[in-house]
Amino acid sequence: MDMTADVQATLDFTTIYPWPQRASDPGTPYGSEIYVERGVQYGTGTTEWVGLGYFRIDQVEQTGRPDGQIRISGSDRMAMVQDARVVAPIQFSASASVGSTIDLLVQDAFPGGAVLDSVYDWDAYSDQFQVQQIVDEDRLKFIQDVVASRGKIAYFDYAGRLQVKDAPDTSGAPVWEVNKGRGGVLVAMSRTLSRSGVYNAVVARGDATGEVPPVQAIAYDQNPTSPTYWYGSFGKVPRFYSSSFITTMDQAQGAANSMLAQSTGLPYSVSFQTVPNPALEGGDVIKLVFSDQEGYEIHILDRITYSLTPDGAMSADTRKQTL
Repeated sequence: MDMTADVQATLDFTTIYPWPQRASDPGTPYGSEIYVERGVQYGTGTTEWVGLGYFRIDQVEQTGRPDGQIRISGSDRMAMVQDARVVAPIQFSASASVGSTIDLLVQDAFPGGAVLDSVYDWDAYSDQFQVQQIVDEDRLKFIQDVVASRGKIAYFDYAGRLQVKDAPDTSGAPVWEVNKGRGGVLVAMSRTLSRSGVYNAVVARGDATGEVPPVQAIAYDQNPTSPTYWYGSFGKVPRFYSSSFITTMDQAQGAANSMLAQSTGLPYSVSFQTVPNPALEGGDVIKLVFSDQEGYEIHILDRITYSLTPDGAMSADTRKQTL
């Protein structure tokens, strides 16, 4: 699971299963999905399963026939939206609802216009575009631009629901502690400091369309203790973002704040392996304890690789959010 990717979750799965003989058989790459869970078996003998998500089957491979293992590669439901490019432009009026538009574009990408659940953390159905919008070929890019203009991120969660919400930050309590030593779960760890791809200000602009005047808002890293402080030794490294979906100052400021929040602290990242915890998701806030001397740090999970074998470790990449 990679929170920075368009299609955030991918699957590499090996199993014993009858090789499909017909296109309609389960396990073919013609629209079939596989739902994957990973579990924990307790000492009492009970088992708790945790869903990892719905994956569209992209490829099926068998190296030894007729009874050899089958390897399945898959992608989460966003891959369907990515592949379903628009063959003719779709126009939405200025009064069109943001939530309804996203729902329509997502559901239209699935066979038969399947009804999928969408979860928004604001009143997306009352939020209107204000100016006419046209989807031209790239369905996913249109959705991403709408979402970014509202300062949100979009992805499919473990239950196959489209989540559209604020980018994660460390304002909430950590959901898990990764520690070392006796009773700890940390297996291995490495750290990196880099300024590649990092910025400390965002200028968000609304493209002037029709009678709607242009708007602009700027978000700065204004924390003097931050390694990317705007007036600090890091230097001034702004990012510029423009979108026709931004029509108000509030939308421009929200987009700028969200994009800056996803970059702040990026010079410092940690990669580690730990005892598997399938309940973790990308964007979760965790507490990392390296040693008694260093204390602890609060990080955000950017990437997770879940092992699907009982003896495999879970690996993850994080970034430290400097507030």
